[in-house]
Amino acid sequence: MESRSNCITCKGKDPQRYCGRMYCPIFAKAESMFKINEKLTKKDFFGESPSPFVGRYGYPCVNVGILSPAISDSQRGSEEIWQYDAPRYWAASDYSIPKIIDFRSSLINSRFRAGVMETNKLVEISQEIGMASRPVEVEINLEQKPQFRINNEAYLAPTGPNAKLVKAEITSNPRIDTRVDKIVSDTDFKSHDAMISLYKKGFDENFVSKILSVGNLGLKGKRKLVPTRWSITAADDTLGKDVITKLRDHKHSDYLSFFGSYLGNYYLVLCFSDCWSYELFETYMPHASWNQTKELQYCTDYEPYAGRRQYAYNCAGGYYAARLPVAEKLDSMKRQAAILMIRVITGEYAAPLGVWVCREAARKAVEAKPIEFGSKELMLVYAKNLLKKKFGVDADILFKKSRIIDKLTKQVKITQFLG
Repeated sequence: MESRSNCITCKGKDPQRYCGRMYCPIFAKAESMFKINEKLTKKDFFGESPSPFVGRYGYPCVNVGILSPAISDSQRGSEEIWQYDAPRYWAASDYSIPKIIDFRSSLINSRFRAGVMETNKLVEISQEIGMASRPVEVEINLEQKPQFRINNEAYLAPTGPNAKLVKAEITSNPRIDTRVDKIVSDTDFKSHDAMISLYKKGFDENFVSKILSVGNLGLKGKRKLVPTRWSITAADDTLGKDVITKLRDHKHSDYLSFFGSYLGNYYLVLCFSDCWSYELFETYMPHASWNQTKELQYCTDYEPYAGRRQYAYNCAGGYYAARLPVAEKLDSMKRQAAILMIRVITGEYAAPLGVWVCREAARKAVEAKPIEFGSKELMLVYAKNLLKKKFGVDADILFKKSRIIDKLTKQVKITQFLG
């Protein structure tokens, strides 16, 4: 018997979806293509650029892109260009997957090749765009008309049409915050310390990762371009570790549970009254992205009180992105805790949008009002019931693999022998 593709069978018309998804990413990409393709009629254009983009393929010789909109101010409506690269704003405004894809597919990636240690006029323009507090006006000359292509990766916000850049000119003075200018000008300031300093001054992690990506931070002679995918995780990891250092001086938290979601990514955060440690389970429901089986799939990573020595290869960037808001929440409470975090990815999350979704979904979870418990046993019973009732997930599968639960259950503490 001849097999048939689910997409061919469905044709985007079945409200139940043969693939089990509530939203079709193929249809979303096609819809974006028809909206933008008719506007890709010229090689030269003028507009504002909200951000640069540094690729990773071919490293240490990479593609460096200047992202700018393919549509004019009149076609864009009420949205300002800065909104095209604003993950925190997207989450705060509860933007949907189609809206975010529309935003990102509207940005032309005008790119050129450069070595990561190379400096030239195009690299310098990218650096100024990365430093600026507001989108920068640029005049772009391309080798040919942009070819529509929407690139979805698990770790990056989508990008749209691309074309080889021949020439670029900044046509207005970029708005660069004096605090940013001072840090960038200091060539004796290590990139690690510079990122933390910027974050403490109120610049969000998206800005910090951009300015790191274009090679604006670090010691003289050692500055280099960092692929955007790597710079995002570097920022999340660096900023998270700085907050965790402060947590170790705080008192132990009560037994607390937080729960929240964004774009089909649900986070259950269990805070155990103990020293800092962190464990993440990423669970993929049947028919969720990357899991087209009928079984629950999961991966996990863990760090003890002393921290990790290796990259979190299983959960990758999502591990660090989710850890940052949890650590910030504990610091705001002046508490530390052993954190068991369970991410449930459902079919609602049909198109990958980047690890920023993990960060913002986790942030929404810890911003919710917590439930307090008298013991870890009561909290675990609650967690099992919640996961079973809402998702049909048997939490025992995860709890039996949890290193935090194993440690809290079996480890004998010296306080048990006192008084």
